[in-house]
Amino acid sequence: MTALEGRALAAGIREAAAEEAASLVPVLAAVVATEDPATAWYAGALTKAAGATGIELRESRLDPSDASGVIERLESLSADPEVDGIICLTPLPEGLSLAEAGELIAPGKDVDGASPVSLGRLVAGLPAFAPATAQAVIELLRQSGTQLEGANAVIVGRSIVVGKPLALLLLDENATVTVAHTRTRDLEETTRRADVLVAAAGRARLIGAEHVRPGAVVIDVGTNEEPDGSMVGDVDTAAVEPFAIVTPVPGGVGPVTTAVLMRNVVTAAKRR
Repeated sequence: MTALEGRALAAGIREAAAEEAASLVPVLAAVVATEDPATAWYAGALTKAAGATGIELRESRLDPSDASGVIERLESLSADPEVDGIICLTPLPEGLSLAEAGELIAPGKDVDGASPVSLGRLVAGLPAFAPATAQAVIELLRQSGTQLEGANAVIVGRSIVVGKPLALLLLDENATVTVAHTRTRDLEETTRRADVLVAAAGRARLIGAEHVRPGAVVIDVGTNEEPDGSMVGDVDTAAVEPFAIVTPVPGGVGPVTTAVLMRNVVTAAKRR
């Protein structure tokens, strides 16, 4: 079956955001306290997306061992009236969790849904920025024409970045949602019931042909680096794509995530 590409969708989201950004000059602050290659790649993607959208990106490079420096910078940026959005990239220095860092980001600037306040508002059905990756999954499903109302959706992965907030977003679409993970008993039986299957466990090729019902829509959120430096997802795409719709890695969820993040920054700027 056909692949569900994300690049064209991402371009459309960026173009719409750029039109709104033209009169605003939004500012996104990115805090980076790691030398992780995958994070460096994502920071580069943010730079390109911001430039294409007319957003000023202010990147703070901090010592990977200095948790207090990250805390101070997040507090400073949250109080800075020139900054519209803040994103804190992971991994973080030892002793500082993403949830703890997220608590330091002003909710109105929390454009990647890292704050527990944002997650709590999502649970309560109140306006909030959801994590951009979770939003990107919904955008891709809408783009594919997938009927979410009444659909059986299974998410493999329970992180606060993807699995948990995505479950809330899918419930808002009136899907019936199951959150599974790598310790789920008989994972194959659980995932084979899915009309929509989202793989977000962070394990290369975890989901194979035996996990997928023919005709299902499979969203691969995984980004796992191979020994040769190539990137693969959580889905064994070659085994699954003959009978299901699958997002590619790279080129699926990733570009839509950065585009959604830019749209969120523009939205935050409009609320100044």
